[in-house]
Amino acid sequence: MTEAPHIVCPHCHTTNRVQAADLGNAPDCGKCHQPLFAGAPLELDGNSFDRHVGRSQIPVLVDFWAPWCGPCLQMAPAFAQAARELEPHVRVAKLNTEAQQAIAARYAIRSIPTMILFQQGREVARISGALGAADIVRWVRTAAG
Repeated sequence: MTEAPHIVCPHCHTTNRVQAADLGNAPDCGKCHQPLFAGAPLELDGNSFDRHVGRSQIPVLVDFWAPWCGPCLQMAPAFAQAARELEPHVRVAKLNTEAQQAIAARYAIRSIPTMILFQQGREVARISGALGAADIVRWVRTAAG
């Protein structure tokens, strides 16, 4: 990670430069002054997905899910708990594949839930199936290096 990684605001989607040493001090967005991290998964849509995945210089973990998927709904609390443990060093986000079918197709999502870890805009790891919070955290930390 760079000394001052770019972090995309979950509220206004502005790219912020944050000193690495300040990541743990609840940094705010320079534009909208909202917290850059909420300790909860960020809901992405077609407009925000590419910005967060492509511009963030911290890893971005995306859960590809759908509202009709039982395992997705079962995993949601564990994913939220993983967000609390992984942020601010990993952006944790969700993408509804039902609402964002083009993005799901771009990444060849064949089963859900599927989690993809992105770094510098590129997919670096992928896993399918519902996991518990500890398993999600362990997988991300291993895959992120």
